[in-house]
Amino acid sequence: MDDQALMQAAIDEAVAGVQAGDGGPFGAVIARAGQVIAAGHNRVTSSLDPTAHAEVEAIRAACKALGTFDLSGCDLYASCEPCPMCLGATLWSRVDRLFFAASRLDAERAGFDDALFYEQLEKPTFDRSRPQTARLVPESALAPFEAWASKAGRVLY
Repeated sequence: MDDQALMQAAIDEAVAGVQAGDGGPFGAVIARAGQVIAAGHNRVTSSLDPTAHAEVEAIRAACKALGTFDLSGCDLYASCEPCPMCLGATLWSRVDRLFFAASRLDAERAGFDDALFYEQLEKPTFDRSRPQTARLVPESALAPFEAWASKAGRVLY
């Protein structure tokens, strides 16, 4: 499949999710060498999971299908510009390319406004209004990193 067909698959996935009543109008497809590896659509309201966005669902399914947490060599096609969370998940997944169709402004016109999230991310950590952020530093704050550093056979990512 070419890029246009893969994008259409992501859009079709979004429409299918809406028709199924699973959540918002968002779909995503992960492909490698033009072949669909996994697809996902928004399931926020049906699963009661605010992280169940289309891109995250597709990334999880692709990782499971390929047996890896590294999607290098894959492309992600999203029916809409990813929100900050999904962009972060896309970066962590190491996909090679990200394509999107509708913009965040198109989503805003449909009632989805991620502007607050983008605004908060532009602020210094402790100036953000949501969530209120404070740093607590007990003596054990570095214990997880020390455990990680001393663990034999750890897998870096």
